[in-house]
Amino acid sequence: MTSVEQPSFSRRIPEGDDRERPVCDTCGFVDYQNPKVVVGSVASWQGRVLLCRRAIEPRLGYWTLPAGYLELHEPTAEGARREAWEEARAELEIERLLAVYTILRLSQVQLIYRARLVTPEVSAGPETQECGLFEWDEIPWEEIAFPSVHWALGHWRQTLGDDGFAPFANPPGETGRMERPQGL
Repeated sequence: MTSVEQPSFSRRIPEGDDRERPVCDTCGFVDYQNPKVVVGSVASWQGRVLLCRRAIEPRLGYWTLPAGYLELHEPTAEGARREAWEEARAELEIERLLAVYTILRLSQVQLIYRARLVTPEVSAGPETQECGLFEWDEIPWEEIAFPSVHWALGHWRQTLGDDGFAPFANPPGETGRMERPQGL
């Protein structure tokens, strides 16, 4: 029986590059480590927004938008539709890209869509404790899981009745960190 030798990697600057990366010591393969892509939506029904209470860490028990990691070979809008189904058994009609957020501390890029629910019937999926449709004044703001959920909800509200907007980005100075910026 022969054993398969596991590759050994060391960090160095590959030829023609400008930063250290993991490089295979045997064959020179460069293991590029790139950001993860998250897809999600601000989905609404007659002015009410779909939120899901998380049944998993991080931020177990806090409210979020239906969102998650994009699968390999999956179109981003389809990923957002899939996540809404997995987390809230919600069927969506994607309207347009609402925002592209960069979460530096997690090396994430988040693509958040504006969407309409096909029906108001929603129910918790396996990663969700409960879900519901909230009027703007009913949103549990103090229990929102992540800064980008706050941003997306605000950007969604800014676009009500407007289909001619460019996708939003992080608010000025915001990188997605969990703590409040100094001076605020």
